[in-house]
Amino acid sequence: MQNDTAAAGQSPDDGTNMLEGIRVLSFAHYLQGPSGVQILGDLGADVIKVEPPQGSFERHWAGANARRHGESVFFLCANRNKRSLALDLKHPEGAQVIRDLLSNMDVFVENFRPGVMDKLGFGYDAVKAINPRIVYVSCSGYGADGPYRDRPGQDMIIQSLSGLAAVTGSGDGPPAPVGAAVVDQHGAVLLAMGVLAALLRRAKSGSGCKVDVNLFNAALDLQIEAFTYFLNGAKMRPRSTASLSSWHSPAPYGVYPTADGYIGVSLNPVERMEAALECPELHAYAGKDPYEERDAISRLVETSLRKRPTAHWLQVFAKLGVWHAPVNDYPDLLDDPQIAHNGVFLDTSDANGNPIRLMAHPVRYDNRAPPVRRPPPRLGQHSVEILEQLGYGPDKIQALLAGGAVKAERRGAP
Repeated sequence: MQNDTAAAGQSPDDGTNMLEGIRVLSFAHYLQGPSGVQILGDLGADVIKVEPPQGSFERHWAGANARRHGESVFFLCANRNKRSLALDLKHPEGAQVIRDLLSNMDVFVENFRPGVMDKLGFGYDAVKAINPRIVYVSCSGYGADGPYRDRPGQDMIIQSLSGLAAVTGSGDGPPAPVGAAVVDQHGAVLLAMGVLAALLRRAKSGSGCKVDVNLFNAALDLQIEAFTYFLNGAKMRPRSTASLSSWHSPAPYGVYPTADGYIGVSLNPVERMEAALECPELHAYAGKDPYEERDAISRLVETSLRKRPTAHWLQVFAKLGVWHAPVNDYPDLLDDPQIAHNGVFLDTSDANGNPIRLMAHPVRYDNRAPPVRRPPPRLGQHSVEILEQLGYGPDKIQALLAGGAVKAERRGAP
């Protein structure tokens, strides 16, 4: 479990709060935006998550209907190290609170559809007029403009549109989207990267910047290797029926069935596979181009692997230096020794002190991972605290609460 200092939202000098002093105003919802902003919060930025009075989308929806202690796990996964300000942005006094906050902010993040923030009075030009040094980040499905501007942007839809689904799966099956929100999460990392680059530029020039991140570009960037081959004349091949996992890789390269399961095999010389599999038929392909002969090689590898159980091949491949890995399911990873060594899973507490398990920040800084300085907040948990820091007095705060511009919980906050 985390220590009391981290649970209280304080910032111990542990060497990982490199963004301490950077203030982020986030209007992000769903996954890409919250996850990207969480990265900034992990690194020590003071993140204010602005939510509507009814709460952000993540609080009300959860994949697999997963809830922990009554809280959406979808919300928990990407909202640590933030403070919650529950506010009606359409209420004139609520909008004024945001304008008052803007002068002291470093970063502004939004992922509404293009044009929505302009209608609300908080587009880039309006925000820049209040704070010329602001780093303003817009996240969208396809970009700030262009023919797809108004289309809905969502991970699986973008996987389909970008070609990612079409190149994934077996040749005798349909296109297959990746079994995780890889586009959202790559977009989140690009969001954080863009903010850091813009902050560095501002430190040199004194000027803010408009940063645009979109899921379509993120999905294409995930395919940088394969797409660059294609753009430079490589002949694209259809998906293989011979356990090959990409159109551009030589054999063996993919997930292969064994007598009792599956095993991943990658980029091994034919001669090594011949010895490991005791498959003399592979000798005919020694010295030949493993890309041009990839289907034939892959089928021989598959036939050989089916003869023995996975445990046998893991032992043989480890001994002979064959690049391989078992095909793990999620339960297999709970006891994985490298995951334990890397500290990937983080046992911590929610805002009410209940135990939860999260994915830790993925980067290490001097061998340290950033801690949970603040658990994912309750709705409006920090509204009063933020207004007080803004200089609002008790009467003004009470008027905002009574008028419905701001919502705050009545319980004590950690």
